[in-house]
Amino acid sequence: MYYVIQVAPGMEEKTEILIQRRVRNELYARCFHPVRHVRKKFHGEWKDQHEKLLPGYVFIMSNSIQELYLELQKVPLLTKLLGKDGEQFVALQEDEGGWLERLMGPAGDFSEVGLSQVVAEQDKVIVLSGPLKNIEGFVKKINLHKRIAEVEVDFMNRKTILHLGIEIVGKNE
Repeated sequence: MYYVIQVAPGMEEKTEILIQRRVRNELYARCFHPVRHVRKKFHGEWKDQHEKLLPGYVFIMSNSIQELYLELQKVPLLTKLLGKDGEQFVALQEDEGGWLERLMGPAGDFSEVGLSQVVAEQDKVIVLSGPLKNIEGFVKKINLHKRIAEVEVDFMNRKTILHLGIEIVGKNE
């Protein structure tokens, strides 16, 4: 089950390190902040960049959330554990965790959301491979000039736009 921790933007990595040092390992399976791979043009040359997908959020997988919450209070950078409903913490809904898993790759490989390879045709873009391959229905816009796909997902009970990197591997006029 995925839970979401809100932290100050820019403190995601430090928060993860503190959680690893101060929280017992058996209380959580994985703690991570999603990163996206994008390409940006600087001085006429495309450069690879690795940016936070959701700045200010850290995800933690746990089956013992009440115990974990008590341990998380030892982490000074922690802002808050999101999703509290009365006295219980609520995990991400299945569809919210689902898009995260589809974008991040197979279980255990939560390093980053990679580039999707696309072919640009006259009036449409065909996704050949990568994280966008099986979620075409969530893509709201593709900006070929900036090499970005805008993907709309449900996150914490609201619509959120994610900007994911694409690589154009061909054009059919």
